[in-house]
Amino acid sequence: MIDKIKQAFKELSDAVQEQASSFGESAKEKGYQVIDEWLQIFPKLELYKLEITSFSLGVAISPSLEVELVGKHEDFSQERLQQILTEIKGNTALSLVFNTIRTAYALHRKTHATLRDPLIVKIKIRISPEVRVFIGEPRIQ
Repeated sequence: MIDKIKQAFKELSDAVQEQASSFGESAKEKGYQVIDEWLQIFPKLELYKLEITSFSLGVAISPSLEVELVGKHEDFSQERLQQILTEIKGNTALSLVFNTIRTAYALHRKTHATLRDPLIVKIKIRISPEVRVFIGEPRIQ
């Protein structure tokens, strides 16, 4: 009886390991696909005066890419951001970046704080991309 339980447990364990391995490969493949799509976006961001200052690749079950871009506040007035958003309409990735910049500026204006240089945009690419905007030198990591 105990041998049958041990055998059943071993078979279950083997099946779980196989599924986990399959899931890991699938996540890795999807992660690299998302990263590859974003690699096409960065040259376009540089056209809008966001310069890449840092580039990092993390390899794991789900790979990630982190890119930091720096710009000048004067290049991203409310009017200019609206113009950019009109130009890039339909491009989800670019819209995500510039909508996040616009929202960060709008929220910052509500604080009545002084704009501090530089404008920093950090993008973390993984299966679910994340865009963070810093106004001034970040102390928050």
